[in-house]
Amino acid sequence: MTSVIEIGQAVKSVLSVVGDKVARETGFTKRQSKLTGTKFVQTTVLGWLNKPEATLDELSQTAAAVGVTISAQGLDHRFTPEAAALLKQVLDAALSQIIAADPVAVPPLRRFNGVIVQDSSVISLPDALVQVWKGCGGSDGHHVSALKLQVRFDLLTGTLQGPLLEPGRTNDRGSAPRATPLAAKALRLADLGYFSLDQLRAFDAQDAYFLTRLYLRTAIFDHEGNRLALSTILAAAHTGQVDLPVLIGATQRLPVRLLAVRVPQEVADQRRRRLRVEARNKGETPSQVGLAFADWNILVTNVPKDKLLLTEAMVLARVRWQSELLFKLWKSHGKVDEWRTENPWRILCETYAKLIAMIVQHWLFLVGCWVHPNRSLVKAAQTVRDYALMLGSALAGYIDLAVTIARIQRCLAAGCRMNRRRKQPNTYQLLLNLPEVA
Repeated sequence: MTSVIEIGQAVKSVLSVVGDKVARETGFTKRQSKLTGTKFVQTTVLGWLNKPEATLDELSQTAAAVGVTISAQGLDHRFTPEAAALLKQVLDAALSQIIAADPVAVPPLRRFNGVIVQDSSVISLPDALVQVWKGCGGSDGHHVSALKLQVRFDLLTGTLQGPLLEPGRTNDRGSAPRATPLAAKALRLADLGYFSLDQLRAFDAQDAYFLTRLYLRTAIFDHEGNRLALSTILAAAHTGQVDLPVLIGATQRLPVRLLAVRVPQEVADQRRRRLRVEARNKGETPSQVGLAFADWNILVTNVPKDKLLLTEAMVLARVRWQSELLFKLWKSHGKVDEWRTENPWRILCETYAKLIAMIVQHWLFLVGCWVHPNRSLVKAAQTVRDYALMLGSALAGYIDLAVTIARIQRCLAAGCRMNRRRKQPNTYQLLLNLPEVA
């Protein structure tokens, strides 16, 4: 398990060393100044970690906590393209750190050498930043500039790969992080935006596993090479369940298990309503294929049956939503996509600083509460925010850094738990209730 000392070293390296090292090469520091690269990084990262809606006056108070006196106006003048370049390099330095916790005590997850959730989210930026980060454009003229965050994280150890930054217009299937190899016997969970038969074959060749929804237009064959119709397979499933070895892909012929479970009628009706609404909002006709198969949860996997039963696969597929919860934590609580200014360079600085803050926050989660299956990251985030300025004082040398992180660790370990739910159990409850595979 990563120790308090190792977390302290990572935090100090990113927030106290890199800033001054790159301040001159980015042009942030042109002459001697009390607001060094390091002090600027600590002020912005920890100020917005402490209070995501912090004003310039409040950031100047954070500056005082890290050992520099500067007015709100003086700080405002420092949000420049050079400052953005400085924070981007600090963000890259944070991304290079590999921090892991002890594997969480959830038996179905520990069957694998990592359970990797992959997903992305987009932050819309001012049009003036289009030369830095290109968006998708669109008929309404919005999202001319946008930033895509690509994230992979291991639900076993909490190891975070990302947020890796790409132009907002990048398709998930063409994303560079998508093709990063997996460890042998690791399992990847991702949504249909990442569905690629070539990529699934690559994972299989790496002796890694995947569990994903099936792209419904994918060609399916039996092991004798006969083309199968998905509708026919499902119609023959009188028990409402399918676990069938098949080959998928017109040319790839990738061997997988086709898994399907019929959903309750009210769920199917809700899905069809949603498909119709989404199509109507886009001025399109709803997908007939989507409407036809709304009665089923349909997955494919290369995990052997003796390692993952059908019922377990359906529960494990829900774990993919942990990525949505992570992005929600960053956006709703960390406010990484919100700001109080129209200055595009201050906005970009704020975005980078808040992303660095979310990485540091995640490291503290790993040392404090990740090992607990019922951890509440929302409660944990509030605890970290409460101690952000103390962390700044520790980095400034006023108090001991290791002692400060140990105090945060104890607070995270003592509380920060989700309440058990009876009617709609949390995902961790469903995972813990699964029987062990013999």
